[in-house]
Amino acid sequence: MSDLYDLLDVPRDASTDQIKKAYRRAARSAHPDAGGNEDAFKQVQHAYRVLSDPQARTRYDRFGDDGTPGSRAQDPFGFGGGGLGDVIDAFFGQAFGDQAQGGGGRRRTQRGRDVLVPVELTLEDLLASTEETVEVDVAATCESCGGTGSATRAAPSTCGTCKGRGQVQKVVRTAFGQLATAAACPTCDGSGTTVADPCAVCDGEGRARASRSVTVTIPAGVEHGDRIRVRGEGEAARGNGTPGDLYVEVRVAEHDIFDRSGRDLLGELAVPFSQAALGAHVTLPTLDGDAELDIPPGTQPGAVLAVRRRGMPAKGGGPRGDIRLTVRVEVPSNLTPRQHELLEEFAQERGEDAPGASNLFGRLRRAFQ
Repeated sequence: MSDLYDLLDVPRDASTDQIKKAYRRAARSAHPDAGGNEDAFKQVQHAYRVLSDPQARTRYDRFGDDGTPGSRAQDPFGFGGGGLGDVIDAFFGQAFGDQAQGGGGRRRTQRGRDVLVPVELTLEDLLASTEETVEVDVAATCESCGGTGSATRAAPSTCGTCKGRGQVQKVVRTAFGQLATAAACPTCDGSGTTVADPCAVCDGEGRARASRSVTVTIPAGVEHGDRIRVRGEGEAARGNGTPGDLYVEVRVAEHDIFDRSGRDLLGELAVPFSQAALGAHVTLPTLDGDAELDIPPGTQPGAVLAVRRRGMPAKGGGPRGDIRLTVRVEVPSNLTPRQHELLEEFAQERGEDAPGASNLFGRLRRAFQ
């Protein structure tokens, strides 16, 4: 299997605890002392090292195990041009492959790697379903040989080393004695077949790098970090096997006004002192046009006012959320003499003391009395 998540049998959004539990389970099964395969055990360990490290996991999700899809030059783990996925396939194909013809062994199932591509969107984009075109640059089926690997598109021959099984047996010495294990055939790389006249374009692999555009439907209401799966649009597999999948990861740009909380949009509303006291009717900008809002008389700082059903839609359909605005009362400064006089009259009319430290302590004393 070419995917580290599949190797540990966890979903791509698995938590750290899920990955740890899956690793322990897989390690017990693959450990040589328990009758497992030493090389397979090492691959399980490698999968855990990558997926348990947040930075390594992010790098793997974005670029695969080579640093970038299909690149020899950026293979940080030293597994060569085929990438870690091919190494994992070599040791796990016997458990998941198709039954070989005429032998007792199993050929490994060829499957292309999954590809992760980000797409940048705004909150406005996500109010409704939208179509986005992404560029994918991965190994694709070689057009010259049609994926056969043969220059003449001739049918492949049965591998003479493994007799079509895709595996060779070897004996490993351990502290507990000799252990017979099966490994991918080094001649056919586990496919069970060989090509007599390799294609000059793909060097007999049946795949060549190519760029293509893929149009993806982004559902309304998706959130930052959500991934849309497009089956069969990932990397092509060797031997015309099953292609991998394309995952498009949504990245939502920060908005100038709103923060998102599920379906609700959160923001701040600056209200002049007079409007907070007297009440007002205001017009506010939203993601899809203006909205009307009533500010009740006597609105206090920190109060939350809602604009109903002008937030984000629910994923998969359903009513929109609300816009929830926290009130920030603007206290006037730089008063004119007349404004100062009016506020003093206002304070006297309400029985409030004039501003000053001594009066403040006086009000505190009366409050406690």
